[in-house]
Amino acid sequence: MIFVPLPFVVALLLVLLAIRLVRTQEDGRHHRLFLALIGAYALQSVLIGLRWGYDIRAVLPFQVVLASLIAPLAFLAFRSLASAGPESGARPAWLWPHLLLPPLVLAGLVRFLPSPVGPAVVALFLGYGAALFWLARRGPDALISSRLDGALRSYRALIFTAAALVGSALVDVVISFDLDWSGGRHTPLIIALFNMVTLLALGAAAATADAGASPAPPPAPAPEARATELAVEFPALPAPDEPDEAALRAADLAILARLDALMAERRLYTDVDLDLGRLARRLSLPARRLSEAINRVHSMSVSHYVNGLRVAEAQRLLGETDLPVTRVMLEAGFLTKSNFNREFRRLAGMSPSEWRAANRAPAPAQPA
Repeated sequence: MIFVPLPFVVALLLVLLAIRLVRTQEDGRHHRLFLALIGAYALQSVLIGLRWGYDIRAVLPFQVVLASLIAPLAFLAFRSLASAGPESGARPAWLWPHLLLPPLVLAGLVRFLPSPVGPAVVALFLGYGAALFWLARRGPDALISSRLDGALRSYRALIFTAAALVGSALVDVVISFDLDWSGGRHTPLIIALFNMVTLLALGAAAATADAGASPAPPPAPAPEARATELAVEFPALPAPDEPDEAALRAADLAILARLDALMAERRLYTDVDLDLGRLARRLSLPARRLSEAINRVHSMSVSHYVNGLRVAEAQRLLGETDLPVTRVMLEAGFLTKSNFNREFRRLAGMSPSEWRAANRAPAPAQPA
């Protein structure tokens, strides 16, 4: 009977996940980094299977070099969601050093100075894990190129990936201790329990995050359209060295007034591809400035603000039309049923179907 190591099964699942991602995404801005990341996970799983399933030790150098590529690739993939514009943060001036330097340094260590390879890999994973946690410090609003409908899922995927990188570094430390104390007797079990499950979960997280990425932004509006949209001027912000709470509050309220008017006039919340970057461009504001204003005035994230408008629209459609719930979901601007149900229940305290049954106006009585 042919022995198929579990890592090979994991690699196959990751390949199927990548194929599904390609088929469900039309836009390729974020594809390249996230698909490369899932591919790296799959290849690493194959190498782990060869090493611990068939005891092929010759793959160890390739495992180390690939591991040194996975950590920066994970950072760059999620960093692309935190950048606006068609380049998605993938500027060659700073992207390639992340992708080239760690593998080259680790390959050189493996070839000429193998003793510090283990600590170098641990430091690399800890460093990029910390960088991802730093990227996540501002919450879901940091992912300005992620659809607002899926920003929370992308943010959770970011947190999980950061924790997994740090966890992988800690597991490498545990494995090194096991090799010193017991000759590696428990190492295969440690790898089976952590690396396989983690690689598959990381692949799912990468697919989830990229699925939440919004497509390329539309062309900039014509000058006359921009003049109409920007008819309201925002009060000047106070100087950083002279904080003025009243002026800051006035500026925030002006931003929110224009945002509310824009939402009412253009119904932007019904766009399933709406993201923070696109919304900020409509107001000619930095994305961070807009998210800070919403947070200070409403004490909520941008996604919660927009989803509140979407739920209100869904309630109107549920009460006034006979549209199916799924059609109502799409018309209101939600892309996934799980997020629609979760946000609707969070704000209305019941499911969309229950709300329709409780609030639907009774049909007028027919004359005898």
